[in-house]
Amino acid sequence: MKIEIRLNGETHELPASLSIAQVLEHFDLPKDRVAVERNRSIVPKPQWDSVAVEKGDELEIVHFVGGGSGNEDPFIIAGRDFRSRLIVGTGKYPSNEVMAEAHRRSGADMVTVAVRRIDLKAAKGQSLIDFIDREKIMILPNTAACYNVDDAVRTARLGREAGLSNWVKLEVIGDERTLFPDTAALIEATKILVKDGFIVLPYTNDDLIVARRLIDAGASAIMPLGAPIGSGMGIQNLAGIRILREMITEVPLIVDAGVGTASDATIAMELGADGVLMNTAIAGAKDPGAMAEAMNYAVRAGRIAFKAGRIQRKLYATASSPFEGKI
Repeated sequence: MKIEIRLNGETHELPASLSIAQVLEHFDLPKDRVAVERNRSIVPKPQWDSVAVEKGDELEIVHFVGGGSGNEDPFIIAGRDFRSRLIVGTGKYPSNEVMAEAHRRSGADMVTVAVRRIDLKAAKGQSLIDFIDREKIMILPNTAACYNVDDAVRTARLGREAGLSNWVKLEVIGDERTLFPDTAALIEATKILVKDGFIVLPYTNDDLIVARRLIDAGASAIMPLGAPIGSGMGIQNLAGIRILREMITEVPLIVDAGVGTASDATIAMELGADGVLMNTAIAGAKDPGAMAEAMNYAVRAGRIAFKAGRIQRKLYATASSPFEGKI
């Protein structure tokens, strides 16, 4: 029995009472990166198959657009659209002024900051936050140097209370020398923080099973290391990143740690990463501003190359010029 509904302000006819998911299919609408409101109440995505649309219902289906020309390749984390796929840090710079220049030339619109105790003996003056353009850049607090669940959760909550964000780059370190993550503690801390209303981006290794458990815990992204933090070794786990890219599609995959130069960032993106997070590679360069600009181009080039699709590798040569008409 046909029914009439209102969809995005217009009257439409359905062949019968359909679920939200079926309505999207009926109108050939995408199911990713959209939000659905039924009779002024948001319908969570897990309920799309069970919520039925009845006669006279009013639906609103929205997605994300920007001012001016649309972004044909959006980078979205937890429903927020970012212009740049490069995320940079704020530590190790020679000065706050150099950091600000690097941020500008990187094109990044998200930067990480560590939550630390105030040094009561330090001279009063401008803080690091004063050198971040908060109208253009989102601040992502991190729990760097936390070695257990309690410290990581406390640090995240203090960062939120200080007015930074309810987002957190979650680090729970398991080994002081390698700075490898304690994955069991990381999963536990993710569950606690997600339940507490945080958007959690966990720094992890390239273990597929851990990645799945983090997603089950509510993580909004998976951030595997490419090499040890600050090592500059480049992407050492190509196979692991490839597997993660193939198997993890529910949330963004962001390579975090190990990048040393622009080609490393490009490789990470060519492997299919949705983004790259780095700090030392830029802050520790001889010219941080110039390196930040190079990373900007590198990430963009790697993304374009990944989407373009590389040619198949072959053992022997294949002529690119035709034999027809050869003299």
